[in-house]
Amino acid sequence: MMNWNQEVPLPETGRSIAVNVATREALLADLGERLQQRRGFCLATLNLDHVVKFGRLPAFAEAYRQHSHVTADGNPVVWLSRLAGQQVDLLPGSDLVVPVAALAGKAEVPAVLFGSTEEALEGAARVLETRAPGFRVAACIAPSMNFDPVGAEADRHVEALRASGAGLCFVALGAPKQELFAAYASRQLPHMGFLSIGAGLDFLSGRQRRAPRLFRLFAAEWLWRLALDPRRMARRYAPCIAILPRLAGRALRTRFGDS
Repeated sequence: MMNWNQEVPLPETGRSIAVNVATREALLADLGERLQQRRGFCLATLNLDHVVKFGRLPAFAEAYRQHSHVTADGNPVVWLSRLAGQQVDLLPGSDLVVPVAALAGKAEVPAVLFGSTEEALEGAARVLETRAPGFRVAACIAPSMNFDPVGAEADRHVEALRASGAGLCFVALGAPKQELFAAYASRQLPHMGFLSIGAGLDFLSGRQRRAPRLFRLFAAEWLWRLALDPRRMARRYAPCIAILPRLAGRALRTRFGDS
């Protein structure tokens, strides 16, 4: 699987981030094998908001490069890949939580739920232990509001992860904190798998409501989010829309060999 790469250019930097997982089947097969063998991994899900943040936060882009798996989270990344001549599945973090939990249950690998709030984590744990046979939550850890993903509190949580006996950690902090922490922790816990999943646990617990399936089928989840929180989401989406023409141009140049 890991010999497949689709480069996504980063604005202002002249560099790229590689989406290196083409299909859901390939991803789950590889993660299942790693869990069975107790080999660690670090998975991030790329969307346009992340690409915008890379230009502002070099440490975020560097953390991404330390991830073993990068999937396409968001239809614009899928469409840009197709413009560049590569087919790639849409693989949001929220859609991966239950399937990967099922893999962990099958491999008898306990997991840690990290991020969000204690109430949301406990609710998500109950759902996952029901929907994923054999899945077991070793610990629920809700960091402080001012959590520094590479600071002293992060070090304490890394030791808690080590002591838990878990081999998998779902990181639900939002970008860039979750990717920064996952990269930081995985260097110290190479046996553990880390998945950065944004609001995935909040959706499972009911703390947040995900867009209805119809919106997702028609690539309109962004409209749902915009309607729920127009001011905040408009600030997020505006720079994403602004970089699309440049990214599309670079994707076409990649496809036709004029790089």
